[in-house]
Amino acid sequence: MTLRAVEGSAAALSVLTAAGYDTCAAVPGDALPERWPIRARTIAMVLAGDRGNAYALSQVAWAHACTPPGGTLYLAGDRDKGFDRYVRAAGNAFGSGETIARDGGMRVARLIRRPGPTPVYPEPEGYEAYGVKVVGLPGVFSAAKPDKATTLLLDHLSELELHGRRVLDLGCGAGLIGAWAALRGAQATLVDGDLLSVRSAQATLVASSLTGEVVHSDVDAELGERTFDVILTNPPFHVGRGVVLDVAREFIAAAARRLNPGGTLYLVANEPLPYEPAMQGVGQTRELVRAGGFKVLSSTRPA
Repeated sequence: MTLRAVEGSAAALSVLTAAGYDTCAAVPGDALPERWPIRARTIAMVLAGDRGNAYALSQVAWAHACTPPGGTLYLAGDRDKGFDRYVRAAGNAFGSGETIARDGGMRVARLIRRPGPTPVYPEPEGYEAYGVKVVGLPGVFSAAKPDKATTLLLDHLSELELHGRRVLDLGCGAGLIGAWAALRGAQATLVDGDLLSVRSAQATLVASSLTGEVVHSDVDAELGERTFDVILTNPPFHVGRGVVLDVAREFIAAAARRLNPGGTLYLVANEPLPYEPAMQGVGQTRELVRAGGFKVLSSTRPA
């Protein structure tokens, strides 16, 4: 068997490449024949039900576009995250299929593609906030409206002087924080490990007529020698329904490496999350505001 590994996670791509697989960084809708002219007759896909209905439907449409007539799709997912609904949607395009494996709430279905048109991809969402036109692609965090934690961060930093300063939006999502910094005259760099978020942030900058650099990177792995005067982040802490702080701690460690002397990390988080000890490794740490179940923390690297 020849495996073609198609993935949007920078971390996963690093692991797959190191393991010797033929990898391709891509998101739903990308034309894979540019990389592999002959479509694979077997496709395996895990539905990301926790990224929302629109993203799962875009995965189904992408699988259909990448599968030749007569080809087989193996679709895996979680019964509690809409698996049966998405299999029905896939069946409308592919033809009849069947569930071939069950383990607790996990399911695997097999579908054989019949000739026919590929389903239409869901349209991006979007909104305007803080002078920025945000383009939210399906499955990107806070695609349809500003996140409450991000709102608290930007409201509290409304007087922060950013003109001419080098600013990093770490874990940029749809790009609201980084675009807000660019609007205020910053030299903005936006980073995310999720390729779809990178595409979304790029579209946000274009829609807002702003200039900035958007980098697909596992935390700061692709930032080379870049350093910054200000780092802004609303770090992720959920893996499925669980609370996992490892990524946020990596963000904080990256800030310690990337801040210029006298530079400051601003981080917003849910009130109970214990980021303060890790942030002490950056420098003097303060709580700037606490409201609505969230808190904004700052750490300044010694000059």
